[in-house]
Amino acid sequence: HPATTAQRFVPDAFSGVPGARLYRTGDRARWRQDGTLDFVGRVDAQVKVRGFRIEPGEVESVLHAHPSVREAVVVVREDVPGDKRLVAYVVGHPTPDASVLRAFLTERLPAHLVPSAFVPMAALPLTPGGKLDRKALPVPEQSTAASVTVVPEHLTPFQQRVAGLFREVLHVERVGLHDDFFALGGHSLLATQLISRLRTTFQVELPLRGLFTASTVARVTELVEEQLLVRSDG
Repeated sequence: HPATTAQRFVPDAFSGVPGARLYRTGDRARWRQDGTLDFVGRVDAQVKVRGFRIEPGEVESVLHAHPSVREAVVVVREDVPGDKRLVAYVVGHPTPDASVLRAFLTERLPAHLVPSAFVPMAALPLTPGGKLDRKALPVPEQSTAASVTVVPEHLTPFQQRVAGLFREVLHVERVGLHDDFFALGGHSLLATQLISRLRTTFQVELPLRGLFTASTVARVTELVEEQLLVRSDG
């Protein structure tokens, strides 16, 4: 088909030969510091999540760099209509904690590429043909009010205010002191909303990456109090 041919074979801007062409393979790669090419996935495998174009293979590539990760696959799930989420399924030994992996990715990727959930697996499900069985990947568990370990009246007044912001942003009824923002259904867009509400409520400026590594009511409260203390000392 002429249109497909024109799309695949493009002018070679690096050649001095008239009419020279390059073949667009559809593969995505990046140069490494040692001069080699690192394959990160297919262009046609890109997906759009909350306005961002995402290449799951890029996230998988970084996950594989973690010393405890043996296998990893990243998919987009829409278990709730209209709510697309990036989920990582990880096989590791020892099994890496979700907070550890989230911090690892946060240091290396933009916030919108950090999965909302990390699911530990003994092994990735395969089809009889030996390929990944995506339909067999389990739905990520999500914390509910039943998992709350500390009831609101046991929180300090400051912690209660932070917990209230968690509830507003996540649209949940209860949040405990050590409940994780992302385990409760948070993602990068909601994290941005929480940062905005913390700014309005406490007049502090927390970095988005800080929330990815300190994502419980207890830890967020500590971060806010630290900033307020520094400001008062100044």
